[in-house]
Amino acid sequence: MCICINCHYVDRCITYHAVETQHQQPHLTDIPDFDPIEPSINVNIRSQADAIEMEWDVVGCNSFQAEMGKWARLRPGEAIPT
Repeated sequence: MCICINCHYVDRCITYHAVETQHQQPHLTDIPDFDPIEPSINVNIRSQADAIEMEWDVVGCNSFQAEMGKWARLRPGEAIPT
């Protein structure tokens, strides 16, 4: 699971914006202005029949500042990304 969903900076983060793009999800912001320090991203690649799926998850970041439930508060009623 991406640590970003519980990060204070999720709605301003350039890296999370890129993850949203990779997952073809709506952006929390159109113009992110926070450039995190040393984010680590795991990319899991799965192939099923003729399709290749890629799952991107930020698993570490030196800028991470815990704010539990931040993403859920920004997108009330939506399923939390896993």
